[in-house]
Amino acid sequence: MSGVAVAAEQPRPDVVGAVVLNAEGRAFVQLRSADRELYPNTWDVVGGKVENGETPREALAREVAEETGWRLRRIVRDLGIFRWPDNDGVERTGAYFVIEVDGDLARPVLEWEKHPRYTWAGVEDLDMLCENCAPDDTLIRDVVARALSSVD
Repeated sequence: MSGVAVAAEQPRPDVVGAVVLNAEGRAFVQLRSADRELYPNTWDVVGGKVENGETPREALAREVAEETGWRLRRIVRDLGIFRWPDNDGVERTGAYFVIEVDGDLARPVLEWEKHPRYTWAGVEDLDMLCENCAPDDTLIRDVVARALSSVD
């Protein structure tokens, strides 16, 4: 998947993703388990598919709660629309955001079988986000870099 943002409007993205920043301006990322069908053993932000009948915001709130136990408080910044060819060759569209959440940032409630590790990544960790990715797969790195660039 490529981290190239496009300007085209997409009324309903296939997936939504969120970058949560802590008080130190670091981004929450979680490692996908090695047995995941898509992008095994790679870093990811919180997010997932937009289900039928859901708005992107509803999907974002649901995914944040499912993956971390936190509750979406508000969308702080739109990071853009990204497109990439998925493993099946179909082009996917994702909408990514910086968000604020309610909940204890020091104690996320992960789906451990899907995400066995997490960390708070800073600018110095961006290359780590490409570990185990295809050479042209820079999406998560690019999304997190864009989110970190908004930190004052």
